[in-house]
Amino acid sequence: MDLPAAISNASDSNEYPGATPAFDMAQDSNKRRSSSRSIKRRRFDDELVEYSLGLPGASLGKGDKRIRTQSNTSQLAEVPGVSNTAVTPVQPAQDRRRASSKVTGGGGGLIGRKSRRKGQLSQLSTKDLGRWKPTDDLALILGVQQTNDLRIVHRGVKFSCRFTVGELQSRWYALLYNAEISRVAIAAMRNLHPDLVASVQQQALYSTAEEDLLGTIASNSHPTSEKFQELLEQNPHVFYPSRTAKSLMAHWQLLKQYQLLPDQTVQPLPKNQNDNVVTFSDAEETINDSELQDFKEDGIDVEMQLADRIEKKDIRLLENSLSRWQVLVQSVAGGNVELDKNTLAVLRGRLVRYLMRSREIAVGRSTRDHTIDVDLTLEGPAAKVSRKQATIRLRNSGDFFMSSEGKRPIFVDGRPVLQGNKVKLNHNSVIEIAGLRFVFLVNQDLISAIRQEAVKVNIPV
Repeated sequence: MDLPAAISNASDSNEYPGATPAFDMAQDSNKRRSSSRSIKRRRFDDELVEYSLGLPGASLGKGDKRIRTQSNTSQLAEVPGVSNTAVTPVQPAQDRRRASSKVTGGGGGLIGRKSRRKGQLSQLSTKDLGRWKPTDDLALILGVQQTNDLRIVHRGVKFSCRFTVGELQSRWYALLYNAEISRVAIAAMRNLHPDLVASVQQQALYSTAEEDLLGTIASNSHPTSEKFQELLEQNPHVFYPSRTAKSLMAHWQLLKQYQLLPDQTVQPLPKNQNDNVVTFSDAEETINDSELQDFKEDGIDVEMQLADRIEKKDIRLLENSLSRWQVLVQSVAGGNVELDKNTLAVLRGRLVRYLMRSREIAVGRSTRDHTIDVDLTLEGPAAKVSRKQATIRLRNSGDFFMSSEGKRPIFVDGRPVLQGNKVKLNHNSVIEIAGLRFVFLVNQDLISAIRQEAVKVNIPV
């Protein structure tokens, strides 16, 4: 079969999108109606070649390009009966780019959008670089420049979070060899505030040359800041620009404290008879506590004097308050309780009882600024009770009298006692103050002794 007949058979089989259907429309009318338009799909290289031959039934769709690889054109040239002139020549790369730009509308089509999207994705991928902050990058760079050792940088530099030696190494390699990461890191470090940059530079590690210069100062000397300032001015090319006399002095003191100065000799550890290093327990057993001197801490005497003064003040306050404790409050346990020799009378309520131990007590309600002998708030709600509701007095004759001093009246055995009046209290008298009821109990034995003593000395009643 020759090539034109094969192409015509392929077109009759409706294999290509440009061919017309080969079945009869009249026969298909009974089945269904469908469009006779060809379905547009993507063409492959062999289809493009056959379309370029200009055969009947093969038409180019809108926007299709005549692009052909060199390998396929050479194969077509070997086919008999087909000349090379019938094949469209392959366009150069520059021409293809120009044609594609024209088809896509000058770079504003699909290819342009894909390139811009790819650039945006790469930019977003470089924005989030992990836990590394610009201050961490700056501290890493300064530390490596000063020590040339990542392990020393890992031990000596305080980053924003914990990094391992492997993370420091990978970050350092990324800053050196990854152009995209280094570009973003440098831009971020340039945007840092000058004060923040200065604080990172002040914490830069000391190089070996700097510590060697500090080691020239003897450990048994007492240098001043002027000495370090002179050393800094004499060696400006060795010390880091952010070094000051104060920082050099502080680092020299650290070297002296940890026995790192060149003139400091390291003392050998003590050993026992078996030529083994003495442990702490062995050294502790050799110490005699009686031979140890008793060293007093600075300021311990002053603290002891202050503590003693505070304790004496508390004792004095307690002694002064004893004289004011004229009433002792006890909880009601039920039943009659024998009165002691110091209690003159008892004002017993439902919850508590007040032991009267002086000849005169005040009854009322205690507040923040006012204290009272008998605080009725311990018995119950006393919002309507005056701060000084009444006063109970013991006369020399052994009789108790209550005087009303509040705005509301007091009821004694059911009889009201108005403000400014007084009434005699007997044994088992019932006193009602603003809804709170009490029973007044008299210590008869103690009162009888008081009456007899008053008769002997002829004290007027």
